[in-house]
Amino acid sequence: MEQQIVHLAGALVVVLLAAAPAAAGAQGEVGSLPTVRVEGNRFVGAGEEPVVFRGFSLSDPDRLELLGQWNRGLFEEARYRWNANVVRLPIHPSAWRERGEEAYLRLLDDGVRWAEEVGMYVMIDWHSIGNLRTELFQHPMYNTTKTETFRFWKAIAARYANRPAVAFYELFNEPTHFNGTLGRATWAEHKALMEEIIYIIRAHEAQGIPLVAGFNWAYDLTEAGADPIDAAAIAYVTHPYPMKREPPWEDKWQADWGFLADRYPVIATEFGFMSGDLPGAHIPVIADEAYGNAIIDFFEARGISWTAWVFDPDWSPQLIRDWEFTPTEQGRLFRRKLRELNPLPQEGRR
Repeated sequence: MEQQIVHLAGALVVVLLAAAPAAAGAQGEVGSLPTVRVEGNRFVGAGEEPVVFRGFSLSDPDRLELLGQWNRGLFEEARYRWNANVVRLPIHPSAWRERGEEAYLRLLDDGVRWAEEVGMYVMIDWHSIGNLRTELFQHPMYNTTKTETFRFWKAIAARYANRPAVAFYELFNEPTHFNGTLGRATWAEHKALMEEIIYIIRAHEAQGIPLVAGFNWAYDLTEAGADPIDAAAIAYVTHPYPMKREPPWEDKWQADWGFLADRYPVIATEFGFMSGDLPGAHIPVIADEAYGNAIIDFFEARGISWTAWVFDPDWSPQLIRDWEFTPTEQGRLFRRKLRELNPLPQEGRR
């Protein structure tokens, strides 16, 4: 998200190499979920059937654990009562450092196991915002370095190489030079960094699909369309919040990022709206169901996967009002869409 939105959340508080040896503590293969692959411009699962992923972002597992909310019940709520088939886990570099790599990986181990148990996929997101080339970022919680970013993905790839539930690696949440205030960055320079990460991940023979975002806080994929990532079997990310374009949105969305879904899988890993009565309400994301219906219809017409932001009562725009999981206006809409569009879990809706 752009500055004013992410600040609200923060204030509340890659030719393949030979396989590398698994790191100590690496997780063994678990076959409870089919491996997801890229085939043309679609994700495919068992039997080569196309799969569309629909779900939402949780908040940072570090935050959830500190609040006493990191538990299997959270995953049961997402799967059985909201009918998500994927959850996104945003990992802030500051939280990764403060908790420490091994302790944070143990948190993720729990989350991956719970997701497997309820039949839901996981997206791991390196949740930084800024310019990775200059190592200048939008807020201290996003501060990282190229070395730390590479080491993070090395650790994740080694840990979850054979865990089909860990289906997606979102390499860098929201690239931006923020109108030059974070220094210069060309698409070619950012693209080279993303290709390096993909190289590292695939050196570990990790099964997860790399997800690559464009500039303008992960909204714009026009440069990626003109100069695609030099790696096979990847997907592209967009964050089409309502303030990015004035309505009517559809022709603009198509020109800015929707066109790429004809060639590659595209997944909107953040989007959403809110009413003015919620904590952290800010004019750019205040919208109504007209936006929510329009964006879902746009995704569905093109086979675009999505994860709405965010399943937390304090970070905005919120999907829930409290930890009893009472839905907000956008929560009600997106929960209804998840129940209508995703197949029911084997246990049935609870």
